[in-house]
Amino acid sequence: MSYKSDWVQLPRIVSIGEGVLDEVVSIVEELRLSGDPLLITTKTPGEIAGEKIMEDFEAKGYNPDLILLISEGMDEINRVVDILEKEKFGFVIGVGGGKPIDIAKIASGKMNKEFISVPTVASHDGIASGRASIPDGENQHSMAAKPPVGIIADTKIMADVPWRLTSAGCADIISNFTAVKDWRLAMSHGEIGYSEYAAALSEMTAEILIKNVDLILEKSERSVAIVVRALVSSGVAMSIAGSSRPASGGEHLFSHQLNRIEPNGDRLHGHQVGVGTILMEYLHSGESGGWEKIKETLEKLDCPTTAEELKVSPDSVIKSLITAHKIRDRYTILKGGIGENEAIDIANKTGVI
Repeated sequence: MSYKSDWVQLPRIVSIGEGVLDEVVSIVEELRLSGDPLLITTKTPGEIAGEKIMEDFEAKGYNPDLILLISEGMDEINRVVDILEKEKFGFVIGVGGGKPIDIAKIASGKMNKEFISVPTVASHDGIASGRASIPDGENQHSMAAKPPVGIIADTKIMADVPWRLTSAGCADIISNFTAVKDWRLAMSHGEIGYSEYAAALSEMTAEILIKNVDLILEKSERSVAIVVRALVSSGVAMSIAGSSRPASGGEHLFSHQLNRIEPNGDRLHGHQVGVGTILMEYLHSGESGGWEKIKETLEKLDCPTTAEELKVSPDSVIKSLITAHKIRDRYTILKGGIGENEAIDIANKTGVI
């Protein structure tokens, strides 16, 4: 029997801890990356991390440059690609949250450059994955992208950001439970590409996070390190799978649809996904399932678990639950959609509305 050849790119160096921002240049040299770096960031992470990285490279004789992003769509990706093409930079460093890291990984992939991830917040699992979420009008597209060859997460910086950002990262990890259930459901309905290894890693990551909730609630550098390691593991699971399936199911469709129905730039993706996870777990397991444990854990972490706490209307929650399956062609527990009465019943029984 012959087997199809398969390979994935995973991070070669992961450095997590206090003060590891000082290691960026030495890690680049350890990775044997040639040429000068192009840093991609936004205003605040540029100030708290990007400027120091620039200074460290300049002190070692490099000629780095820095781009401050002004948007997050394909136009901005194309702008970065043009700069990479014209200026001939050797590699790319994404510094900050989801937007600069996603744009850095897509642009570097288009130009076949290596990419280093330097997160400044622990709010998303894109810091280690080979996927990127890019807005296109009212839609949010999950795109294949270049996984980082290195990840440098300075917990001193990440512990100083508002707690709500870290709690959103926790909620994003907890959503792995329902994402994997949706993935298995899709496999049972004929979808190919299921990976037991990626699914097991994704579930284990969520289980470890829940097991360490009390430590995370210390809100210390050690807390942030636990969350970052979980986010990295979740991203690696996606790289192994070759898709976002291990960490994105119906709960993510719900979140994306909620953004379309009731736009609000202040809500965090992870928090919306957390509420979606409560609803999807109820759909999977019913009243006696694990949704109560998920809700209890999210509450401990100060994550929203109701429409009111999420600052959306009950009507928007119901509409999102009914229509989320239309976001993309991905088989989940939402299947061809659920009826209004069922959606209202689920939202009421879980206390979301």
